[in-house]
Amino acid sequence: MKTIQMTIDEQLLLSVDQAVEEMGTNRSAFIREALKSALRQFRIRQMERQHAAGYARYPQDPAEIAEWETEQVWEDE
Repeated sequence: MKTIQMTIDEQLLLSVDQAVEEMGTNRSAFIREALKSALRQFRIRQMERQHAAGYARYPQDPAEIAEWETEQVWEDE
């Protein structure tokens, strides 16, 4: 593992320390998990943008799905 140095707002650090204490972990583990989570969310947003761009370039033809409309089941609750 690599050691890094970072600057953090005092109030944010206080919040991290409170969470760390409640979770029974340490700052490093907490921040590693937070970074992993942020990277997952970043990748999801990237894929969503790619997906939207693909549909913008090649929009779906209503005829492609028309045959499936009769297959939909709408149950009453």
